Amino acid sequence: MLTFSKAILCAVLLAKYAYAAPAASSAAPVSSAAASVSSAASSAFATASSAVSSAFASAGSVASDVHRSSTASSPPASATVAFASDDPNGPLWNEESKSTPEAIRDTFGSNILGPQNVPIALQNPDLLAPPTTDEGSVQNAKWPFTLSHNRLQTGGWARQQNVDVMPIAASMAGVNMRLEAGAVRELHWHKTAEWSYVIKGSVQVSSVNSDGQNYLGTASAGDLWYFPPGVPHSLQATDDDPDGSEFLLVFDDGAFSEDSTFLLTDWLAHVPKEVLAKNFKTNIAAFDHIPSRQLYIFPSAPPPDNAQAPSDPQGQVPSPFVFHMSKVNATSLDGGSVKIVDSTTFPVAQSIAVAEVTVEPGAMRELHWHPTQDEWTYYLEGNGRVTLFAAESNARTFNYDAGDVGFVPASFGHYVENTGNSTLRFLEIFNTDRYQDISLNQWLALTPPDLVKAHLDLDDETIAHLSKTKYTVVGAA
Repeated sequence: MLTFSKAILCAVLLAKYAYAAPAASSAAPVSSAAASVSSAASSAFATASSAVSSAFASAGSVASDVHRSSTASSPPASATVAFASDDPNGPLWNEESKSTPEAIRDTFGSNILGPQNVPIALQNPDLLAPPTTDEGSVQNAKWPFTLSHNRLQTGGWARQQNVDVMPIAASMAGVNMRLEAGAVRELHWHKTAEWSYVIKGSVQVSSVNSDGQNYLGTASAGDLWYFPPGVPHSLQATDDDPDGSEFLLVFDDGAFSEDSTFLLTDWLAHVPKEVLAKNFKTNIAAFDHIPSRQLYIFPSAPPPDNAQAPSDPQGQVPSPFVFHMSKVNATSLDGGSVKIVDSTTFPVAQSIAVAEVTVEPGAMRELHWHPTQDEWTYYLEGNGRVTLFAAESNARTFNYDAGDVGFVPASFGHYVENTGNSTLRFLEIFNTDRYQDISLNQWLALTPPDLVKAHLDLDDETIAHLSKTKYTVVGAA
């Protein structure tokens, strides 16, 4: 290419000087000079032309060789970026580890020089030393009820999680409540729906709907109850278990506060007694002993086992507010089990659905997502690990223990891995009337194989092994 450039430059310069030569006083000399210059220019152009032809021929040969070389060695589509690393990315320690946790993974990070809360670090290995697959930013998606302020009452207690402590959970909030045998969570109602899972013991619930139809039922360990927004109800622990009961409450609003409940005693303490007497058509003295402030939780005698709802001229509610999930047989899976309850089986539950999942040691809740529903998760037993994929290369891994709350926004890809030595059991709770999820494995299995190959460069054996039905839980290898 240098030869070609030089030839063109020489030809241009010669031509310029030939045609720009000064005129002579004699015609003959001029003619002779012009002929001489013209001959020189012609010779120069001839030389340049030859050089150009040679240069183009050479360039064409090189281009042809380059084209053939790139075709022969062009990488497959999946190799247009570097392959994913095979570096191990498991948790580096657990709560039983004796070593001091450090912010080091492979060659990354360094030791901690200042003070640290070792018990918390042991519970959260993937926050202190995250896997190299984590990237970008995802809001905190873990809240232990242990860190919630507890409201202590005579006969029980209550503690809550809402957006104040876990801002990512904008669509749902939770309360963990304990009632001693006979203790009452007083008559009340909420602006939101109330859904509950009984952790231990039994609770008798009572309610009346807007049509004046009443209901009385008992939910035992593993059972559910649900009250639509604004429907008044009460909760009372039975003495089926001498310790009373403990249960989980979930509300379909992340800003819900248990302290903002509409309570019977609180309301009547703020109504003039003359108005109360007029409303109930009785003497004002009838209200001499109403509380001057809310009771919230208070002790009482346990309800009888054969308790019945008062006779009601309007009849009973058409759809029970209690569902005996404890009596539903779980679907056995490779490495675990699942129970799903939504409005198809519990018709009154129009805004909250649940899946109770177990995952055996070494197994995992498969990679999946929920199309339009946020997931509020409560861990009942064991130890789990979850990575949230939030799109745009944002991913973060969290570790969970029994008593922890997790949250997965709608459409976030995730899995739940059992990282302990015992069964992992948790509740997936959704603000919807119908449970839905999409399995990554099933999606790929039902997609044209060539398209999957173009994305992931999987071999035929791996593609043939993809499952066209959902695993839900994947057993240990």
